[in-house]
Amino acid sequence: MSGSKFLAGFIVGGAIGAIAGILLAPKSGAETRAMLADTTRDLAKRADETVKEIQEKADNVVSDLQKKSDEIKDKLQNMLNKQKDEPQAEG
Repeated sequence: MSGSKFLAGFIVGGAIGAIAGILLAPKSGAETRAMLADTTRDLAKRADETVKEIQEKADNVVSDLQKKSDEIKDKLQNMLNKQKDEPQAEG
């Protein structure tokens, strides 16, 4: 959840910065359009990189959780097998 909030904030912040830069820059229409296109491409590239980083981190967490759950499952299975193999005390 925090990753998606970060990404949303990143995109909104970039958009606000780009709009402020365009509105405050005294340039011709052609120059402003070129600057807007460059800024849009840069923002899209940064957003894509951020999404890839978040996805990679999420994949690593899922992989770690999978390994740990497999280890726990193996330990439980071993414990169950040991209990089955031990002779039952007659009471």
